[in-house]
Amino acid sequence: MNSKGKVSERVAKSSAQAQNKPSVSVNLTKQETTGSPNERIDIEVFDYWLKGLDVPTLDSFYSFAKDTFSPIQIYLYSRFLGYRGSIVAAIAWVNSKFPKPNHLKILLSEIKEMQEDIRKLREDIENFIIKRDVGAARIASLQKELRSTISQVDSFISSRDNKGLLMAGADRAIRELMLIFKDDPIENPLNEASLSVWAKMQFED
Repeated sequence: MNSKGKVSERVAKSSAQAQNKPSVSVNLTKQETTGSPNERIDIEVFDYWLKGLDVPTLDSFYSFAKDTFSPIQIYLYSRFLGYRGSIVAAIAWVNSKFPKPNHLKILLSEIKEMQEDIRKLREDIENFIIKRDVGAARIASLQKELRSTISQVDSFISSRDNKGLLMAGADRAIRELMLIFKDDPIENPLNEASLSVWAKMQFED
């Protein structure tokens, strides 16, 4: 199986373990956590903020948190909805309610495994366990997969960083506009338009 196949299989298994979105009545029920006392306090702080949201907004936020892989983007969305607490509390809440598969960790693990396979193949060639031409062909194949996986890591990091920066900038711009037009007749239409812009950004690569 090639590197992409392994990654897809492992990501699929990890994604299947993510929690499904509970109903609003369940959302507001305190769940047990097993983290440190500070982490439990952070989660309770974020839960307290969530209780102040109206039902449609709460449902929208839970849906976003469930479907979005980046805790940073979830934090930015909470900021857009009025959250003024720390990013630590927001991420602790995300990790407790909707744990995310660590795609970068999976890719880095694949790289480490392939590097170890290449090292062992070279040892086997030197010890005459594998014929030199056969071993060289296997090494060339593994090196090709290794370069491809490294490229995936670079692309993943670049895409994640670029989108995070873009969304942070959009969050700041939208909040500044809302502050400027506070109590203005255009405030409600502007709010609706900003929600549409935010939603569109989520589905762009």
